[in-house]
Amino acid sequence: QVQLVESGGGLVQAGESLRLSCTASSTSGRTINPSAVAWFRQAPGKERLFVAGLRRRDYQYYSDSVRGRFTISGDIANTVLLQMNSLKPEDTAVYYCAHTSSSELYRASAYEIWGQGTQVTVSS
Repeated sequence: QVQLVESGGGLVQAGESLRLSCTASSTSGRTINPSAVAWFRQAPGKERLFVAGLRRRDYQYYSDSVRGRFTISGDIANTVLLQMNSLKPEDTAVYYCAHTSSSELYRASAYEIWGQGTQVTVSS
């Protein structure tokens, strides 16, 4: 059983930065080996949307809304970071990290393992 734990959320003002962390652990001794790790976010009353993802060999991919402001990095079998700069009020949401073993990268339904989420609130 693989578990994901997010941390680093908080309340900031527009223009400031936050760094989120997603750490994977195995409770069964099973090797952690996703094909990709991604961050999604979900605002109240809205669907869960893709934000950024990381595949093996450090291949990064981003949604248009965050490209140039957010950076994803790390080890997909251990800890993945999301550096968020120039935050905007519309970035306010619960942020989730997730693992997938599939080749599909952008759909939430393709991800099998999810963390509990961390709240990010950006005030104007």
